Amino acid sequence: MSETVEDRAGRVLSGRYELIEPLGQGGMAVVWRGIVRGADGFTRPVAIKRIDPSCRGFDEVLEMFVEEARVGGRLQHPNIVQVYDFGVDETGERYLVTELVRGIHLREWVNLLRDDGELPDWELVAAVGVEVLRGLDAAHAHLDGNGSSAPILHRDVTPTNILLDVSGVVKLADFGLARAGDRARMTRPNVVKGKLAYLAPELLTGKPPSVQTDLFSLGVVLWEALTGKRLFDAPTDLDVVKKVQTTHVPLLSRERAGLPLAISELVHRALSREPEQRFASARAMLEALTEILRVLPHSVDAAALGRSVQRAAALKRERAAEAQKPA
Repeated sequence: MSETVEDRAGRVLSGRYELIEPLGQGGMAVVWRGIVRGADGFTRPVAIKRIDPSCRGFDEVLEMFVEEARVGGRLQHPNIVQVYDFGVDETGERYLVTELVRGIHLREWVNLLRDDGELPDWELVAAVGVEVLRGLDAAHAHLDGNGSSAPILHRDVTPTNILLDVSGVVKLADFGLARAGDRARMTRPNVVKGKLAYLAPELLTGKPPSVQTDLFSLGVVLWEALTGKRLFDAPTDLDVVKKVQTTHVPLLSRERAGLPLAISELVHRALSREPEQRFASARAMLEALTEILRVLPHSVDAAALGRSVQRAAALKRERAAEAQKPA
């Protein structure tokens, strides 16, 4: 193996993938905006994911990274981030090439709007939920090469893994925990941190993941997006675990005035402590959420969501510009 070379703007991996600028860092990875260069001047914008240097050398991190590539390569759906390539660079370090989502993740969207004095319209939050459920339904209904049922459970449905494009397209990202080793073995710093608050309570008692555990996680995401608050927030991981185990969920009707009863009931059903009280499938929850939106006097389309995402992205740029001004 060659000596490790630090990633930087302008570096080219495997003679094809040029790193342009870092887009974000979290958990075990750093994501770069990049360009793939082909013959006769062909170029295409992509996202290039790299294991964070501080996490290299740990088997469980590599296992998740490889799993994300394997699973992502099998899933072809408009609401799932598409994997284009997975390779090893000249120094022996791996990289994952995916489609580039031009926007922000759901947590940024909610927090930026909240800090500007308002929360996202509940209709837009519901529309995001519809698109995420379409992606989950495709993963849960996955078939193997022989046409047999081979469900893929995401196991990490969190706000940072729901990407919102400025066009209003919603993409579910990061299947790194889909079939990798149990979370209990993912012990490297920042790998599990921040994820505990989205775990279904039965997972904390050693029960296996299921369709219903993914739906519980989405329920947490929707509750938080509608209220602008954290549901199972606590100062330590142990305190978070205790809150998830008790699964005390404040009523949405008290946390945000004006929400339709139907949307509150849907989110609370997804957050039921007992798995059998949740929706039987992502498809069932999708149909229920779609029905709520269907009775609205106006349509909620990608263009409406895109305008909201564009506004939040502009707020993010303004913040970045302000932060760079001299004191």
